[in-house]
Amino acid sequence: MQDRIFYSICFGFVFGIFLRSFLIIDFYLVILFSFISIILLLFFIFISKNKWGIILSVFLLVFSLGIFRFQLADKNSINFLSLQENKKVELLGLIVDEPEIKENNQKLIVQVKENNEKTKILITANFDQDFKYGDEINFSGNLQKPQNFTSDQGKEFDYINYLKKDGIFYVMNYPKLEIISSDNGSHIKSFLFSIKNKFLEKINLLISDPENLLMNGLILGEKSLFSESLRQSFVNTGTIHIIALSGYNVTIVAEWIMKLFSFLPYNFGIYIGILAIILFVLMTGGSSTAIRAGIMAVLMLFARATGRNYDVARALILTAVIMIIFNPFILAFDVSFQLSFIATISVIFLAPKIEKYFLWITPKFGLRDIISVTTAAYIFVMPFILYKMGNLSIVSLPANILILPFIPFTMLLGFLSGILGFIWYLLAMPFGYVSYFFLHYELAVVKFFSDLPFSSFTISNFSLLITIFIYLCFFYKLFWVDIKKFFAW
Repeated sequence: MQDRIFYSICFGFVFGIFLRSFLIIDFYLVILFSFISIILLLFFIFISKNKWGIILSVFLLVFSLGIFRFQLADKNSINFLSLQENKKVELLGLIVDEPEIKENNQKLIVQVKENNEKTKILITANFDQDFKYGDEINFSGNLQKPQNFTSDQGKEFDYINYLKKDGIFYVMNYPKLEIISSDNGSHIKSFLFSIKNKFLEKINLLISDPENLLMNGLILGEKSLFSESLRQSFVNTGTIHIIALSGYNVTIVAEWIMKLFSFLPYNFGIYIGILAIILFVLMTGGSSTAIRAGIMAVLMLFARATGRNYDVARALILTAVIMIIFNPFILAFDVSFQLSFIATISVIFLAPKIEKYFLWITPKFGLRDIISVTTAAYIFVMPFILYKMGNLSIVSLPANILILPFIPFTMLLGFLSGILGFIWYLLAMPFGYVSYFFLHYELAVVKFFSDLPFSSFTISNFSLLITIFIYLCFFYKLFWVDIKKFFAW
């Protein structure tokens, strides 16, 4: 009974959030629906005492709470700047995140405040000034609402909701900017960003370009300085995930560290791996993406280390619900959250089932495990990527198999290079030189497969119905026995 109530609460809330993400629902209708659900719940508890009635009533009540939670988050869409849209304005704001450096410009997330209201503006600026987190700036320009656009693959990108999930409701391109004061942000966040930037400096001193860019992407998800052609090479070969802040690339670092400490008591190795994840999150500056990746990585690590998939399944669902409570927009509009969640399911549930097909591969250096996990993730994530991005990489599987066995050691060398660089440059040099050869090999593999004329194809109209059907088949194969147990009282 307790398990059924747990899943009813979790899925009821998620379905409520999901429905409200696409449909506008009258607030008073939600209140009425909640009231009816409470009446039904009391009826089934005290009068009918029907167990399925209780579960259904709980589901409907939490479903309405999910709708209500999204309503609260969405009300911020209308704020004190609404009347200033498409007008030239002059505002005072605070840079609330680290500037994102692009090839031709930099992106600043600026929070402006009036009375007790706050909203964020995404500013595109030139490189004529050096901006930092915590800078208070005065800026003037044309205030605009973001607009959706069509990607190179012919897919419409929902840019409006992509920014809304981060509380950004306006954009301003190349305004007049003036720094008023500095160091106005959180001291903790400023400290984390400073550590991160110094770490990157040490890496860049030890490793030359473009190998240093790959190392920065592997360790910290820094890919803003990638040229468009290099980034496209990673996309074409299906290896873009290794330079993104995902639960997967955090996990492989933690697992490698666990293997290094495998001679110690078993639980100690797990704790060391989790400590590595915490350090990773701190090194990235404690961004929400890194925190989410860290949580997913801890779950994968726990599941694969203990084999307790059932407990981790509940933990995974609960984690997703908690994330959605804090930010309801990520469920439908945050592709990185969706990919992390799908990839986590594949690693926890699909990889163990297909590992038997790779018994002919040596388990040394974790090669069998890496190939089974890579294959599981490729199979499970591909329909979603086709629907969302329209990019089909033919060479993804061989490219990943040739690269991924070396990624954990490469990242470990990168960590050691950066950390020892704080102590003494000469002490870090050997690790930097060795990591350079691994990075050079990995870039060579990406370039080789990317240059093949058939490396990738664009499928611009991959159907949503086909995507849903494929995932229904996946879930049937993976969870049908558990679903039957759920409904068999």
